Order: sequence, then C-alpha cells, then structure tokens
Amino acid sequence: MHNGKAEKVVVFGCGNTLLGDDGFGPAVIADLQSLGDPPEHVLLEDVGTGVREYLFDFILAPDIAPKHLIILDAVDFQGRKPGEVFAITPDTIPANKIHDFSLHQFPTVNLLRELSEHTGIVIHIIAAQVEHIPDKIAPGLTPSMKNAVKEASAKVKKLLSSICPQIREVTAL
Repeated sequence: MHNGKAEKVVVFGCGNTLLGDDGFGPAVIADLQSLGDPPEHVLLEDVGTGVREYLFDFILAPDIAPKHLIILDAVDFQGRKPGEVFAITPDTIPANKIHDFSLHQFPTVNLLRELSEHTGIVIHIIAAQVEHIPDKIAPGLTPSMKNAVKEASAKVKKLLSSICPQIREVTAL
C-alpha cells in the first residue's frame, strides 16, 4: 500500500470527524502522526467512513494485505463509561450491537470476520465509548474522548512494539 509494497501493520482510524465523538479514529491517527513518521512497515491511515473499500482491496489484492490490521473506532455499547478505551475482536461484536459500531455495520463486520478467517490477517480493534454523537454536523470530541485519544495512541504504540519487536525503540511512536 505504501510505495507499492505491503506493510506489515496497517492502522486504520475510522469515523466521521463532523459528528462529534465519531471522529475518535481519525483523531488517534492524527495524534500518532504528530509524533513523527511511523516505523518502517507501518502505515497509519485516516479512512474516514470508507473502511470497506480498503478491506475489499485486501481481499481482491492479497499481495498488498498487511499481516496485522489495527482498527480504531468509536462505539456506543451499554455498560461502558464515556471515553473508556477497550479492545474487541470481530467475533465479539454482539449481533444486537453491530448497528452501534459506527463503521462496522453488518457487511463490514462480516468482511472483517472473512479477512480474519481466510486471509490470515490478524485484526485488532481498539474502540472507545462515545459520550455524544450529534444528530447534525458538530465537529469536535468531548473531553472524555479527547482523553481516550491519548490512551488509544498509547495502546497502539504498545501493540506495535509487541507485533514488531524490531521497532521496540519507538522514538517517533
């Protein structure tokens, strides 16, 4: 994907920056990019609301597929505190909650499961509980989500260092 070759790890920030806390994923990508260039073989990408197109590319052109895919997205799950950051997997998204997962509507959840089961891509999802998603355009994260961005960035950095031991000296990240 980057310079015509597959990356070992791709990090996708999903969400709509015009709808309050839904902009969590892109905000984490921006935070990570502000630290400098990512380590070699890592691609950071704000995919907005277009994650499906990227996922289809991995199926149609497996030579560009990463070994690991980290997805960052805002969720609205019952029982979670606003700004809470947690990991989920495609197979643990409850069927009755799929519609709450901003970018992971049913077809995308199925696509993630297919990628995981049939391509060997290891999928990591780092989610944050929304405080507020407005009904109309209102950019900007709530204070709890702004804090979640820093926590999620730290989780991504830790995950990257465990996935790629050669990038343990993560000076930029």
